[in-house]
Amino acid sequence: MKKLLLGLIFLFACCSLRAAADIEGYWKTINETNGKPECIVVIYPYKNDYFGRMIGSFDDNGKMDDSFIDPKKRATGLPGQPYYSGLDFIWALDKRGSVYKGEILNPENGKVYKAVVWTENGNLIVEGKLMGLGRSQTWVRAQKSDFPPGLQMPDISKFVPVAPVSELRPQIQ
Repeated sequence: MKKLLLGLIFLFACCSLRAAADIEGYWKTINETNGKPECIVVIYPYKNDYFGRMIGSFDDNGKMDDSFIDPKKRATGLPGQPYYSGLDFIWALDKRGSVYKGEILNPENGKVYKAVVWTENGNLIVEGKLMGLGRSQTWVRAQKSDFPPGLQMPDISKFVPVAPVSELRPQIQ
């Protein structure tokens, strides 16, 4: 009986540790042409889905030069030109089998695409599709060294997704 009880406790503990989705967390996007880091995105849960928010971007030397603390760069392809840092651009990722499906916004041109997201070899694969055509990017887990020293990370459990403009995506209820 003790072995059964210990086994159940161990199984429950393992399941609890795995409760967070493998896509959740901080990810670094890499420029496919030059291999340099571009930005940090946080994938966070809200209700039963996952969303992606840009929280910082890098200069050409790989140093974070823009963040949610002090945003500077603007998404000129969107109405109102919101800041990149703090912008929710991945919406309503819903787990379907081994992948998550939702929508992704290209803030440079304002186009919204179908998104398919999954993990592979510890990386996040993000694919955007429009009418069957698309492209994918490989994102890597962000490391502490990717952030400026002393940067206080936000509590993602308190994030509420906000679409940049209602014409692109209805507000999340």
